[in-house]
Amino acid sequence: MSEVIPKRKIKDSVFTNLFQDKKYLLQLYQALHPEDSDVTEDEIADVTIKHVLIDADYNDLGFSVGNRLMVLVESQSTFTMNIIIRALMYLIQTYHDYFKRTSQNLYGSKKVIVPRPELYVIFTGNRRNIPDTVSLSKEFFDGAKVAIDAEIRVLYRENEKDIIGQYIIFSKVYNEQRSLYGNTKQAVTETIRICKDRNILKEYLESREQEVVSIMMTLFDDEQILKAYAKDIEDSTARETAERMIRMGKLSLEEIAVCVPSLSMEELKQIEAEVMHLL
Repeated sequence: MSEVIPKRKIKDSVFTNLFQDKKYLLQLYQALHPEDSDVTEDEIADVTIKHVLIDADYNDLGFSVGNRLMVLVESQSTFTMNIIIRALMYLIQTYHDYFKRTSQNLYGSKKVIVPRPELYVIFTGNRRNIPDTVSLSKEFFDGAKVAIDAEIRVLYRENEKDIIGQYIIFSKVYNEQRSLYGNTKQAVTETIRICKDRNILKEYLESREQEVVSIMMTLFDDEQILKAYAKDIEDSTARETAERMIRMGKLSLEEIAVCVPSLSMEELKQIEAEVMHLL
């Protein structure tokens, strides 16, 4: 059955940019299935959908090879078991799109063709007692037999011999350089230099160096915007809390300052003056 593959319109990270290239996507598949050595680039179909697995619009990846449906996501500095739920949501949405693209009737009598799912998370943070696999049943239902289950394989090992391990090394080098130089271009260029010297993603980095720098600097900008937005929310919440306490009239400004440490005494005095004026 002929399948129309949707065009991708998502913001790139290095993760998605790297694996948009069929050459590297094939290497990723072969790292997961070294026994399947005869697969070619033409047999791989990109089926990445809009962001579901993480709270941003990049770092998710879906592709099919033969009767396999592969779903991967990068989890950067922290690991959460909630990723199992998100992976299941992603899989269901991918199946929905797949049946629609292949014009299969879920309400007909003919059994539909369903590609076999494989779920992975690439963890690039510091591993602390994270198992090789996690499952919905075990983590959320104490291992009980439930109507539906999902198992995810966690990929975390640094390995210079395959592209997944190299990407994990690249990410950890980047984290180290960022801790040294902050959100700066130097952190990015040093990451690229070190990885090329170590033969980590060397071909990719040499061919797309300026593109990689641009991607990572854009992500810096996005991160700063999100932090500023979060700070605005925090400040707004703190102000509203202080206003309520002042209206109650039960605490001194010094006591309120202990409860709302993000506001200075001068800010509290100004808020008090505004509240008393309104009263």
